[in-house]
Amino acid sequence: MFHRLNFHAMGSDVLVVLDSQSDQASQSLSQIPEYFEDWEQSLSRFRADSELSRLNRTVDQPMPVSATLWDVFETSQWAEQFTNGLVTPTVLDAMLELGYDQSFDSLPRYQHQSFMLSPVMTQSLTVVVADKGDQTICLPQGVHLDFGGIAKGWAAHQAVESLKVEAPALVNAGGDIAISGPCSNGTAWEIKVKNPFDKDSDFEVLYVMCGGVATSGKDRRRWIQNDQLRHHIIDPMTGLPAVTDLMSATVIAPNVMEAEASAKAVIILGAEDGLAWIEAHEELAGLLVLENGEAWYSKRMKEYL
Repeated sequence: MFHRLNFHAMGSDVLVVLDSQSDQASQSLSQIPEYFEDWEQSLSRFRADSELSRLNRTVDQPMPVSATLWDVFETSQWAEQFTNGLVTPTVLDAMLELGYDQSFDSLPRYQHQSFMLSPVMTQSLTVVVADKGDQTICLPQGVHLDFGGIAKGWAAHQAVESLKVEAPALVNAGGDIAISGPCSNGTAWEIKVKNPFDKDSDFEVLYVMCGGVATSGKDRRRWIQNDQLRHHIIDPMTGLPAVTDLMSATVIAPNVMEAEASAKAVIILGAEDGLAWIEAHEELAGLLVLENGEAWYSKRMKEYL
């Protein structure tokens, strides 16, 4: 029996599904929003009193951080290395310059600045001094963090880890999907990939036993700034929204953090280089939807159709 819970957290709609016959299933699901609230209070850049906001205001001095923030920071370090610098939390200042200075739910879709805008170049996380023994992070002048999709993927993974001891579980945090294992009857979970050109229709249906699925794209979080279309996927090499021929990229990976980092990297790389990057990682499968409506499938994706 599938028990479902929907709620809003981390600027996204969250769906939690537990495939359980137990009378305790509803109680187990009810705890998940509380977890997300705690994680958001630690990781949100939009809350002035969050732990991350306090860290971003602390310059050139080590700040002790919680286990949650430390774990996500280490996950971000891994993502930056895995994607050769394409996915990094140090893009915050670039996003602020582009007008993404508040939660997207309340962000004005049309913005005008009277002052001259200039791209903000990002730095590698290697400039951040992190001490694992003391669990402290020291941000140098001019470096601020936004964990973004990595934090959502991490949260989805943590939620599934807490639920899987009871029954097969799936958590979808704004397109970052963590799956604990097959459904109770041994079948795969059905994952619908939305059409980036029509939010009310599906582009494809995937069948996934376990691991992570993530979709990244420039079709949702978009706004106009000084008559220029902006989106939230920043190319760290330019400090500007990625110039890409892709509308969306969906990646299946062993876990949702790897899927999230891969999908974003592929968007930045573009269709040809992005598909080649997926094929170079044998654990990945990808579906790329181009601006012209074409769909490109990696070789492994046929396993999930």
